[in-house]
Amino acid sequence: MSLPFRDINVQVAPDSYTFTSPSSPNAPALVIDRPTGDLRLSEGTSYPNKRITRQTSIAGILGMIRLRLDKYVIIITKAQPMGRLKGHMVYKVISTDFLPMRERQIRDPDEDQFLSLLKTFVMTGPMYFSYSLDLTNSFQRQASLDNSKPLWMRADDRFFWNKFVQTDLMDFRTRGSRSQHGAQPAADPFILPIMWGTLEIRPTTLKGQPLTISLVTRKSRYRAGTRYFTRGLDSEGHAANYNETEQIVILNDTGSGMGGFAGSTDMQSGKLGGSEGKEMQILSYVQTRGSIPTYWAEVNALKYTPKLQVKSCEMALPAAKKHFDEQIRIYGDNYLVNLVNQKGREKRMKDAYEEMVSTLVSSPKEGTKADSRTDEKFHVVEPSSSRQEFDRLHYVYFDYHHETRGMQMQRAMLLVDQLKDALMVQQYFRGVDMPANGGLETRNFQTSIVRTNCMDSLDRTNVVQSMLARWTLDRMFIDLGLLQRGEGFATADTDFYFLFRNIWADNADTVSRAYAGTGAMKTDITRMGTRTTAGKLADGNIAITRFYLNNFRDGPRQDAFDLFLGAYEPSEGNIGSSLIFADRRPVLIQSIPYVFAFSVLFIFLALVTRRPADASVITMRLFILFWTVVAAWCGQFIVSNGMLYVNWPKLNPRPWAVEGYQDTISKIRKDKLIGPLVARHERGLSTAKYLSAEEGKKRIE
Repeated sequence: MSLPFRDINVQVAPDSYTFTSPSSPNAPALVIDRPTGDLRLSEGTSYPNKRITRQTSIAGILGMIRLRLDKYVIIITKAQPMGRLKGHMVYKVISTDFLPMRERQIRDPDEDQFLSLLKTFVMTGPMYFSYSLDLTNSFQRQASLDNSKPLWMRADDRFFWNKFVQTDLMDFRTRGSRSQHGAQPAADPFILPIMWGTLEIRPTTLKGQPLTISLVTRKSRYRAGTRYFTRGLDSEGHAANYNETEQIVILNDTGSGMGGFAGSTDMQSGKLGGSEGKEMQILSYVQTRGSIPTYWAEVNALKYTPKLQVKSCEMALPAAKKHFDEQIRIYGDNYLVNLVNQKGREKRMKDAYEEMVSTLVSSPKEGTKADSRTDEKFHVVEPSSSRQEFDRLHYVYFDYHHETRGMQMQRAMLLVDQLKDALMVQQYFRGVDMPANGGLETRNFQTSIVRTNCMDSLDRTNVVQSMLARWTLDRMFIDLGLLQRGEGFATADTDFYFLFRNIWADNADTVSRAYAGTGAMKTDITRMGTRTTAGKLADGNIAITRFYLNNFRDGPRQDAFDLFLGAYEPSEGNIGSSLIFADRRPVLIQSIPYVFAFSVLFIFLALVTRRPADASVITMRLFILFWTVVAAWCGQFIVSNGMLYVNWPKLNPRPWAVEGYQDTISKIRKDKLIGPLVARHERGLSTAKYLSAEEGKKRIE
């Protein structure tokens, strides 16, 4: 088995980058020629006649990416140990660097912007890796994989976050290069899979019994993006904000701390044996979350409540079939828990989801439960037979908001009671580490999955997932004999319960920051077990921050995801012309927010500035009145034409943004006051039309 190198030195020379592993002196060096970016393996590791300008030690190669002018090697310059999981050390990426193929003599604003996007929004994200443990696969999937394969070949394609930027290395490994033909197995140790998400490892005790509890959330690299710019499904069936969360308990894992190796002295595998001959047991429970699986969008236009667009079930049906075909193939039966509101604007999403499930399953059987709080506490859609694949879908709607209003958060456990029979059948994974066989011996399988969503699949979703995880964890401890039947760890060990709540609250914040730009709401429920006044105030602050970020900052963040994950690949044409990120709105439209700001400043200064006793009051009043009218008009214009002031993604323009922009510009041109001042020139064109024109010009050339 070829595992990634734990130590890599990179030698920087004018004509190449050379990567070697000091702990594996007999292994070939990886050489990346400059400026071509060609890869090759070299048996010689010392170059006495080569001019080395710099040599440094790195933690690994994150990948290679081609931007507009040049190709870059992304290296991990610093990694922080996070603890051991099943005896394997896990690391977090702390800092990275970009090594260019060329020493650039000219400055290209777009190239600089590409690098800035990656460094600001992606390289600072929560990325984790291990040199010897597959973090992209749950322990249940790991138990069925061929451990003799290199780590990157075993990685789950969905959660192999840096797979696109590893393409050059993987292609070289499988096909070779111009100078070295055929497969190059010696390149395997240079390919390091990275996971994006949450990873917490906490050695602790339950009623005096040592154990390790871990929470791993893996964010899918497909349809990754930001809250209002990435919703629903794409044509391939990938859901927005899709995450797999695995709660892990390990017994007899003496290597779970931050210390050195114990037991095995195999430095390359980094693997430890059990404690004093006891079996190392791994128990895990997996849940998923993801956007409502249909075609829909929310169009933010500086309104607190964006406009909702929902396309027909018929249009989204092929994508939904692909989505659930994959989910059933990987996880078995899917219990679809929907937490959106049953009234107001979210009702359309509830109806769309239920229509989709009713279309997919054969002979759907629906049932509704009501109580004094709501007419529809639960709405269940079940197949009446099991004749086809999609009859493994089981839909459960829960009116979360009405049931938990008035801080009655304990009523959310009603959902767990509703799912109890399914959870009993679902089970959880239980395996025993078998070092001699190099893998896990499975004692128990998890046979199904709970897929939870609300509108954003963030706040309500995390509360419910933590409740399901708590119920299953009680069951695990009872089966292990650590708790008595009917006993729960919440009362049996308050310190462990505190740790559990905070791990899940941290998970909520991490998932929320990746999608919405802020920490999660309702984390007081997860941390404290109840709704608090302080939690409500914190949620108000989060709501305001999300409004600002989703309208004015998420465009560049979406661009960064699209760039790193390969949803957009920069062209090499039009160097230095700054066509991509240029603001092509009419100058008058761009200036209005500045006029508004100056108007407010002038009014403020007029109100607070001391005036001479003999100064004319009427003049000052007219001054304030004039700027008040200007500020009011500018504010009204900005709010009424919010589509023009949202910071939209520029690399992959959203269709609704292009349409909304064109409609708004057309309306403004008909305005009697400023219509004639809005010039009909190139700067007023939509991003989509402009890029289409440039693409057409390149094809002609």
